[in-house]
Amino acid sequence: MDARSIIASVRDGKGLGEAAARWFAKGLASGEVTDAQAGAFAMAIFLNGLSESDRVSLTLAMRDSGQVLDWSLPGPVVDKHSTGGVGDCTSLLLAPALAACGAYVPMISGRGLGHTGGTLDKLESIPGYRTGVTVERLRAIVADIGCAIVGATGDIAPADRRLYAIRDISATVESIDLITASILSKKLAAGLEALILDVKVGSGAFMQEIEDARALARSLVSTSNGAGCATAALITDMNQPLASCAGNALEVLEVMETLTGATINQALWDVTVALGAEALVLCGLAEDAEEGADAIEEALDSGRAAEIFGRMVGELGGPADFVERYPDRLPSAPVLVEVTSPEAGFVQAIDTRALGEVVVHLGGGRLKETDRVNPAVGLSGIVALGEQLDRGEPLARIHAMSIADAEEAAAQVTRAFRVGPDEADEPPLIYERIG
Repeated sequence: MDARSIIASVRDGKGLGEAAARWFAKGLASGEVTDAQAGAFAMAIFLNGLSESDRVSLTLAMRDSGQVLDWSLPGPVVDKHSTGGVGDCTSLLLAPALAACGAYVPMISGRGLGHTGGTLDKLESIPGYRTGVTVERLRAIVADIGCAIVGATGDIAPADRRLYAIRDISATVESIDLITASILSKKLAAGLEALILDVKVGSGAFMQEIEDARALARSLVSTSNGAGCATAALITDMNQPLASCAGNALEVLEVMETLTGATINQALWDVTVALGAEALVLCGLAEDAEEGADAIEEALDSGRAAEIFGRMVGELGGPADFVERYPDRLPSAPVLVEVTSPEAGFVQAIDTRALGEVVVHLGGGRLKETDRVNPAVGLSGIVALGEQLDRGEPLARIHAMSIADAEEAAAQVTRAFRVGPDEADEPPLIYERIG
């Protein structure tokens, strides 16, 4: 078996097959497959697609190209994955809430990609928090506390790491088959029994049309279930930021306000509860979604999720008193500028991607891989779709490092909102369930 014959088979529509998938994934990880061959392989899949069985084979082969965790715990091992959005900080609420309900959550997360925020970047706004830990340390924290949100080690799905970089330079990023194998190879390497997926759709999502979101959700769900992990997906709205903030420390602040009951963002709460309810059903800790939702809400309401979050932060190097003193522990930007509506009316549309780009250009994301993220910058007080405003009322507040940065961002924020005389219907938070 060799790379050229495998590429030719996929190119000619003859499929991949389990043995070929394993050979190619091993070659990606070892370097036996060249960059040119990896690019040709990705393009062949992009143009011809894979059957469901071949997609499962590729996902498992990429998973098995590195270390696959196994667990011996008194409860089910479960996780969540989001396809990315703006102000989407549900992972920070959901992981400790699931742990409070008896699940174990080894949440291997990623950094910001393009205009979307990254869970690891958010957590690293907490002073001292370490997202890079050994597998042994991950095991110990999950067994003791119930959850740990960390980054992938170099031993997790090395074939995906190689193919991911090739996709970026070979114009094959958008392939649903490759997206599916990439996401799931890393998630399934964590040794999961159940996985809940949050597939975003709308102006701030990678999938802006509902049919595209459905296609991705179906691919992810069928492949993960085919690989032996109980999985379902919710298609959720990203036509506006989920939280009222966008930016790393600002989103952590909003999460902590929700965990401690200081202020509840209802949309953030509702999506977290819905995802958690589905996860508890999938892993057998709830009979149905209603029972699961009650359990997640109780975990959040009672403060048990906040306690677990605080213990996790302490174990991963953050302040031991973070839950009690989070406003003092998070960094803040020196310049705060309010952006106001140029006219009276209703908020009819939000270019959510544009708001995410504002955060990136303020320094809250990366324009190139080597950029350092400034955790303090971002947007807060973002108005919601359908909200009625008078002329001069705030659309959002900019948190910036300089007046010049704030002024540049203000023009972009203003353009991201459409305000008009007609009332606008707010889209549903959750469109549908797949699986």
